[in-house]
Amino acid sequence: MLIKDIQNGEYFRAIDNTILCELLHPAKEDEVLNIRYSIAHAIVKPGETTLPHKLKTSTEVYYVLDGEGIIHIDEESAEVHSGQAIYIPPNTKQYIQNRGNSDLKILCIVYPMWRIEDEKVL
Repeated sequence: MLIKDIQNGEYFRAIDNTILCELLHPAKEDEVLNIRYSIAHAIVKPGETTLPHKLKTSTEVYYVLDGEGIIHIDEESAEVHSGQAIYIPPNTKQYIQNRGNSDLKILCIVYPMWRIEDEKVL
């Protein structure tokens, strides 16, 4: 059984400028996980924007846990808030702005699992 507690997670500044904690990543666990996706918890501070980037071959889903912002996917943008899921197709330019007064907290699900060689900062 594998249970990971976000309270014990290690956060770092990711290449797209989010504050990130990898919760489950099959290539980075001590035990074998029979999953092909990865899950991370991301934080965008008030007034911050992630760097425009794309995942070349992976699909990503953002689930907004808390806060509000504006998501940009290719030429489209939309206001988002807690309780919403956002589908991000592979090879699309994406970034998100925190337009609120509190942290924008997002659960990021990447399929197949996130790999550094798949991400390109634009």
